[in-house]
Amino acid sequence: MFYHIITTTRCNLQCEYCHGAAEEEFVSLEDLPYTVDYSVPEKLTYKIEKLKQFIEKDSSPTLTFYGGEPLCNMSKVKEIMDTIDARYMIQTNGILLHMLPSKYTNRFHTILVSLDGDKELTNKYRGPNVYEQVIKNIKHIKENGYKNELIARMTVMEQTDIEQAIKHLLSIGFTSIHWQLNAMFWENDLKTRNFEEWVKTSYNPGIKKLIRYWVDEMKKGTVLKLYPFLDITQDLILNRPSELRCGSGHSNYTVQTDGNILYCPIMIGMSDYYCGNITTSTPETLKKLACAEPCTSCDIREECGGRCLYSNLTKPWNDKGYEILKPTISNLIEGLKDALPEIKELIASKTISLEQFEHVKYNGCEIIP
Repeated sequence: MFYHIITTTRCNLQCEYCHGAAEEEFVSLEDLPYTVDYSVPEKLTYKIEKLKQFIEKDSSPTLTFYGGEPLCNMSKVKEIMDTIDARYMIQTNGILLHMLPSKYTNRFHTILVSLDGDKELTNKYRGPNVYEQVIKNIKHIKENGYKNELIARMTVMEQTDIEQAIKHLLSIGFTSIHWQLNAMFWENDLKTRNFEEWVKTSYNPGIKKLIRYWVDEMKKGTVLKLYPFLDITQDLILNRPSELRCGSGHSNYTVQTDGNILYCPIMIGMSDYYCGNITTSTPETLKKLACAEPCTSCDIREECGGRCLYSNLTKPWNDKGYEILKPTISNLIEGLKDALPEIKELIASKTISLEQFEHVKYNGCEIIP
């Protein structure tokens, strides 16, 4: 099983799509479709030995550090890694990555680091000099022995040219990339945005161009780990339907800072969705939860798996959100289906192999952006 370990809810950046949106999100508490637990501490407070006892009941655990910014509580990252035997990953903004000793950094199976594209775009979204600092810190960990998978995790919104942004990250050495649309997280932001028009004129055409580029790289023998393409295409080749592709609610759970367990790392403090606790539960007894309507009766349910459990449960953009977002998913799936015969021919000719599509599922990558 996979577990996001929230070390702290604090972050050392004030990104436009997170901090900026939160500042403008004035929603009456009475209107929220869930109960807020205001007692959740900012920093991890439970005894690590309790987490160890819980994790040891899982025969194959993967622990992913998450926040806020998980390295804002670096001492707990180190304590957990010193105490618990598991496969480790981290999702980080990269600002403090150089401060974690290499004996810990080099143990990570996967590091997911936030970059939104080139310097201009990343610094616009995330703050001055963020791009430069992250690139410097990535160079530092590589020079100090990190050799495992490094994934660029992008947040994408209206200023993003998706084709240009991903090609930039590829050009500076990333071969593993995933992205997430900044959509259906906040209730009030839709009315101030040009999201629908951007999807039609920029994002969806860009995805089609990127799929063409991805297949052209296969002709050279390379299957780039563009995770939304990779995961869906592998399942299309194997004719394999999917559950929720992030794993939330069935294979991927979150331990928040007080030891309560919930389904998704962006549902911190939503007490209606607590499904266990490290002191009273075992991995086998954790409740499961799947997306409800309109996902359950959707015509692309088997390929999509359900876009986002949080959005499905809370519906911050109401039903309008699904009208806006479904075309992005349909465009992605249709584009990959159109490319499938060519990909199968490349496998049959041994230009590429099916093994090149292998990857760790539920590793924190957004598959349905």
